[in-house]
Amino acid sequence: MSRIVKRGDRLFCLVESDPVLGRGSFRPNHPGQLLAPDGLTVLDASRLPDSVPDTEISAALAEGRLTVVNVARPDWERMLAAPKPGKKRVHILAMGDVGSTLLMGLKLLGGDVIDRIGICDISEKITARWEFEMGQVSLPWDYGAMPEVEIVPPERIFDCDVFVFVASRGIPPVGSRVRDVRMAQLEANAPLVKHYARLARAAHFRGLWAAVSDPVDPLARIAYLESNRDDVGRWDGLGLLPEQVQGYGLGVMNARAAYYAKRDARFASFLADGRSFGPHGEGLWIANSLSRYDEELSRELTELTVTANLRMRELGFKPYVAPALSSGALSLLLTLRGEWHCGSVFLDGVYMGCKNRFTPAGLETELLETVPDALFAHLQDAAEKLKEIG
Repeated sequence: MSRIVKRGDRLFCLVESDPVLGRGSFRPNHPGQLLAPDGLTVLDASRLPDSVPDTEISAALAEGRLTVVNVARPDWERMLAAPKPGKKRVHILAMGDVGSTLLMGLKLLGGDVIDRIGICDISEKITARWEFEMGQVSLPWDYGAMPEVEIVPPERIFDCDVFVFVASRGIPPVGSRVRDVRMAQLEANAPLVKHYARLARAAHFRGLWAAVSDPVDPLARIAYLESNRDDVGRWDGLGLLPEQVQGYGLGVMNARAAYYAKRDARFASFLADGRSFGPHGEGLWIANSLSRYDEELSRELTELTVTANLRMRELGFKPYVAPALSSGALSLLLTLRGEWHCGSVFLDGVYMGCKNRFTPAGLETELLETVPDALFAHLQDAAEKLKEIG
């Protein structure tokens, strides 16, 4: 039997799930999620178990005031805290091509939700350049409309509400024969993520860790797991909550699918009710339509989307502008505004890309009435591939 805790007008349903691979907390949108809170079935109402919660829980669920909390985690009480109100402080780690483009997007469009943007890089000249450049981007006579940009030293990198990890090592050069560039970066970037995950733990970071560097989804999982290990590598659950980490790679894949859908009438249904699921790379699946799902059309659109970065490399350019804006700046701003966006959230023990949003009652994933069997099988396959990565 689930226990209930009240905090003001919010209701918390306390359940016991896996302390490592289970979600920490979330906003349910179906009563069956109280019984099956962690698997991919939370995305599909037709696959969830039947559940008839009591009247108080049912009312809170319907009104969006219910939060499910996993009490198997040793620090579960902190999930009862109310969200911090007001504009957020955002810190960006590494000002390369992606980081600087992402910065421009947040500066130009984020004045309604961002207070200040901190930038950090191993090169002091690079941060000095971007502080100087962004300080000269302003509307005439409305000089406070856009967030200020300031240089942040490494020791203050987690003094923020949103930490954007854009650092990367070993990006294969244009013209290389590496087909899956993202996975080629895993070995190089994993130690970097582990280092900053330990720093986040030491700083008792309570904000959002936005994983933007490739491969987005495995690195998000590494950040979550590594932050929850003590000095000798034992799991203690005292680091980042799983919902504190989100992978930001699906936004550009969704946008690339829309690009092709606008240019080929066969894929036009995607623009009406298509969806993107899975990781930023192999395992991604583009559903041409939820109401008129077509396996072959979806397969073709998925292939076009997955290989779009290779088309840009064939032109002789690194494919970073669209990812920095669609997956990075635009998706982050939707996140901060509490709006639906594409991102990878912790489900089934991995970070799975889907439509989701942050609400006052917690992270909410889109609930579909029915996911076709063929499409659901692709989601399961993507989750298994991500588990194999480690």
